[in-house]
Amino acid sequence: MSRLINSIVILTPIFFVWLTKKLVFVILSSLLFVLVFGLEFLILLVSALVIIAFYVVLERKLIGSMQRRRGPNVVGFWGLAQAVADGLKLIVKEVAIPAKANRVIFILAPVLTIVLSLTISATLSISSYTNFNILNTYVDILILFAISSFGVYGIVLAGWSSNSKYAFLGSLRSAAQIISYEVFFSLIILVVLLLTKSASFVDIVSNQYHTIWYIIPCFPLSIVFFIAILAETNRTPFDLPEAEAEIVAGYNVEYSSMLFALFFLGEYGNIFALSYLFTILFLGGWLPVFDTHIFYGFWAGVKTVFVAIIFVVVRGNLPRYRYDQLIAVGWKVFLPFVFSYFVLFVSIVTFI
Repeated sequence: MSRLINSIVILTPIFFVWLTKKLVFVILSSLLFVLVFGLEFLILLVSALVIIAFYVVLERKLIGSMQRRRGPNVVGFWGLAQAVADGLKLIVKEVAIPAKANRVIFILAPVLTIVLSLTISATLSISSYTNFNILNTYVDILILFAISSFGVYGIVLAGWSSNSKYAFLGSLRSAAQIISYEVFFSLIILVVLLLTKSASFVDIVSNQYHTIWYIIPCFPLSIVFFIAILAETNRTPFDLPEAEAEIVAGYNVEYSSMLFALFFLGEYGNIFALSYLFTILFLGGWLPVFDTHIFYGFWAGVKTVFVAIIFVVVRGNLPRYRYDQLIAVGWKVFLPFVFSYFVLFVSIVTFI
């Protein structure tokens, strides 16, 4: 008995020293992971802010050119600092919250919108060589489905919490619109999965390198997919949730200052994220257009900007749809067409 007690007395300090070392190692490893993940997310946030700022100036310049006017040309060289001036204006303005609004949800809604936008961007790979993908998984598309399905919550919560009929109508419009178009949006991605037999963006691009860019065999689907991402981002001609002639400004009518800026950044962040998704699925992702030694991320950026510019061209040329037309074309035209294409591809993959 005395030997057992002596052994316990001797081994107890040794055990506690070993346990302390293990705990310190686990804590330091966790802190390192959080720091690295936080740094990558910070780089993504800063990059998104810079890209969105210059894209807004480019959009205003292009639309001004289409309408035979100059666009922003006062602040900075060629008006390039206009986005910085607009951002500073939003930062210094007072945050006004309606007296009868639900304050917690009113503030949470735009934060949720920008976080989901950045999280979608975090699933996208820039190149198979750099592998800059914060989440870095083999089921990127499944994660994209999960995150994008939450996108409507920020808008619905904003409209409901504002305690305004115009805002609430805008949020209901957005919910119906996104649900309608997300059905065949997902089916088109499933067709690409059938062609690739993988849910990884790196595998999708690699398969296009060894075969052919998917825009060639799936050209009709690529057009429908682009229309779907126009509807998903509430852009013209599908900007019914923000129709200023009908419901003033829709779900964000009661927002101002940085809370409005978060909605603005989330919308434009989604434009770039879904433009890059279009590039990955149909335009070969980061694969070069010409056989050059330029960094592959450069080609990913060029293709994404090209798709994003088409958003601007569509906005400058097409009028807004009526709401009944918007819903009808989604359910009665695009969904049957995409479903037929999907069944055709399933048959080809199964029997050939």
